[in-house]
Amino acid sequence: MAKWTPKHEAPEPLEGPVVATITSGTIIWFVLFVAQLPFYGWFDDHGHTWWVWTCLAGGGLGLIGIWYVRRRDAALKRAAAHQETSGARTEQPAAPSAE
Repeated sequence: MAKWTPKHEAPEPLEGPVVATITSGTIIWFVLFVAQLPFYGWFDDHGHTWWVWTCLAGGGLGLIGIWYVRRRDAALKRAAAHQETSGARTEQPAAPSAE
């Protein structure tokens, strides 16, 4: 069987309001968790307690995601600022090697 190779390059990833998206998703997970707590007995009777704990896990992982995307966003901004400032300077000649 021949290995599949793409016929064209993959498109650039879409950039958007990543921090806002992850934050809103995390809030939704926590709201769903809190909304299900009054019905915990029903979930337990029907064997669906995993629904409650899935919402809590989604909220917890969302907190990790918020931390991650905020750091990523800050790093991208730092890199863009560094590239902007280094592009304005003149290039320094390379130091001679010690060969």
